[in-house]
Amino acid sequence: MQALTSPGSLVTLAGALLSVIGWIGYATENPNLSLPTIFYGIPILLGGLALKSSELAPAELLPPAPGAEALRNDPANLTLRKLVKDVNRWRYGQKAHLESSLEALKLWDEDQPPQLLSVRELQVNGGYGVALRFETAGVPYERWQAKQERLGRFFAPGLEARLGRPAPGELLLELVPAAPEANANAPTPVAPPHG
Repeated sequence: MQALTSPGSLVTLAGALLSVIGWIGYATENPNLSLPTIFYGIPILLGGLALKSSELAPAELLPPAPGAEALRNDPANLTLRKLVKDVNRWRYGQKAHLESSLEALKLWDEDQPPQLLSVRELQVNGGYGVALRFETAGVPYERWQAKQERLGRFFAPGLEARLGRPAPGELLLELVPAAPEANANAPTPVAPPHG
């Protein structure tokens, strides 16, 4: 059903409908109906078909974990909120969701790029996180492990990446707030003297 309501499908359907109406108008010798609908219908149909050929469906949005919805609108979670919103819309001209991010992280294979299957909002360590499930395709799990430390920092400061293998050929990437003990070694800010 989702593929039928995509922007590419709707534009293709509108173009096809206008073209059919135009040809019916032409066959019934109604130039006021045939000329505009054919002249507009065929380019719209071709544009819709072009969109369909480069269409990337949104990743499946799984129900949020308990407590995640309450944390979603915290201003500190803006980056992850944008990430969830970005992967849950139709994309055009891309091979996979998060294409530029994965290329920058050197987790990209041109012939078999990782495909984002689903996203879920999490509540971990009292903070907001997301779980991204990928079909790894041409990027082996070991390459993801080698980039694990950088993955968390790449998306937002104060995040850490957790990796898992839910099934063969799949990867679960959880971007979660760093554990409190990880921040224990950070220097404590000194308050300015009152004066």
